[in-house]
Amino acid sequence: MKRLFGLSAILFLAFSAKSQQIKILTEGNKTSIRGLSVVNDKIFWASGSNGMVARSVDGGATIGWQQIKGYEKRDFRDVEAFDRNTAIIMGVDWPAIILKTKDGGKNWYKVFEDSTKGMFLDAMEFNNQDGYVIGDPVNGKMFKAYTTDFGETWKTNTWETDLKEGEAFFASSGSNIKFLNFNNTLTTCYAVSGGKSSRLINLFDQKIFILPIVQGKESTGANSIDINLKTRKGIVVGGDFMNDKDTILNCVLINFNTVNPQFSHPKTSPHGYKSCVIYTDENSLIACGTSGIDISKDGGMNWQFISNESFHVVQKAKKGNSVFLAGGKGRIAQLFF
Repeated sequence: MKRLFGLSAILFLAFSAKSQQIKILTEGNKTSIRGLSVVNDKIFWASGSNGMVARSVDGGATIGWQQIKGYEKRDFRDVEAFDRNTAIIMGVDWPAIILKTKDGGKNWYKVFEDSTKGMFLDAMEFNNQDGYVIGDPVNGKMFKAYTTDFGETWKTNTWETDLKEGEAFFASSGSNIKFLNFNNTLTTCYAVSGGKSSRLINLFDQKIFILPIVQGKESTGANSIDINLKTRKGIVVGGDFMNDKDTILNCVLINFNTVNPQFSHPKTSPHGYKSCVIYTDENSLIACGTSGIDISKDGGMNWQFISNESFHVVQKAKKGNSVFLAGGKGRIAQLFF
């Protein structure tokens, strides 16, 4: 595994907002990173175009880069990491593939492949050993596959969901699918679509809800969803990636404490198109995209634009507090706030 030592570890970008700071950990590789999984404060994995995968086990002080042999032209747009040695990466385009490693990336083996014409995977999501992968429609049907053994084996779902003409999923950050648990019991899993139609889809009971977000063009709609499991409140971001400065209907707040999800809008929207959003605690959120980075401290009701730096994906440590971002040209950064 080729190592790249903090070539820009001392480069900091200061924001006008108080106490926010971003530290660039690495940049310059010929890869666009859209997959990011942060295990804890020390361990994260990232994946991108040109068959590239990155891993750090020391909080980004050093980052190991690898171009996976035999997959040099593949675009790995999502990654799910379980620990420092075990991770799964998703190759989106036909034939769709999922690879897994158990030795820190030294060796990868194929756990899923689908050569159906038009196959295009968009995102993965895991809840312990259970996982879902979703893909663009094939013959008008949403593609779904699931695993119950940490991705060792996959099965296609037993029911099919019709998508509308021009409706699909954006493989922009691997975050348009999210599990919802209640009292430590797996409740359901939601996905958000985009394009000419943008909807919230319950993968368990097949209920579908129209999202009050900008839609109608192939470049519009929802890109990312996150849910705070303590409050059962959720958020969806997106917009129009062809007009990434537009703030009109680019964010939806969701209350999952009712029989059917209840939707509302922020008082102050995020700045422009956003491809990813996360909760960092019950009230604090971070959203990123080509238009820059925004934060909210009041549950998503009001947003503050803190940087025009472009990133595709942001993730918080599953066990810890560290927040990392990744984007074009192999850029990986840590956000302090």
